[in-house]
Amino acid sequence: MKKTFYSEYAYLFGILFLALGTALMEKADFGMSMVVAPAYILHLKISESLPFFTFGMAEYCLQFVLLIVLTLAMGKFKRGYAFSFVTAVIYGTVLDLCISFVGFLTEILFLGVSGTFAFRCIVYACGMVICAVGVAFLFHTYFAPEAYELTVKEVSSKYGFSVARVKTVYDLVSLTVSVILSFCFFGLFHFEGVKLGTLITALVNGWMIGQISGYMDRRWEMKDRLKLRAHFE
Repeated sequence: MKKTFYSEYAYLFGILFLALGTALMEKADFGMSMVVAPAYILHLKISESLPFFTFGMAEYCLQFVLLIVLTLAMGKFKRGYAFSFVTAVIYGTVLDLCISFVGFLTEILFLGVSGTFAFRCIVYACGMVICAVGVAFLFHTYFAPEAYELTVKEVSSKYGFSVARVKTVYDLVSLTVSVILSFCFFGLFHFEGVKLGTLITALVNGWMIGQISGYMDRRWEMKDRLKLRAHFE
């Protein structure tokens, strides 16, 4: 018999796990996922002049721009776009907290080994899995997703393309933008944010999310604790 799990909790856990996983991947420095790499590169460059400009701030600033582009492309503004930006701000804030927490924890508990190749591999692998769990949780909630996922959903709905096809195109565009930004900001053939880990994540992330999401479906029956779903549809 399936246990009840509330979709509102899925949203909270999704944000937390996604932020923590991203923080671990950032700490390992093997490259970010294609989706967040542009924001990470912008953070690295802008923070050189404005030290207060965090990774989390770069995330919701970039997503704000993406939502403007999405509004222009769709020809109208939807209420869900505003909620998506709220999600981006929440995620960005939690991400900055997680980055500080991970940095503090590694210095206290793993001083002397935190820079070794083996330790970084373990941290990166944990980050990938935790991110996948976070995304799987967010697939089971009715709250507006971040602008990245919302863009894929809206474009596929408007033009009749499959979500998988639009997602693939979006990831490739994001990867291209990341490489261009890295070359422009840090020099030709100098990769920041896009490294070996980025390619590994691209290969296994979809499979991991599918497996974890399927496990959740088998174990839990998702229900709404609050009567808010209509406001997000």
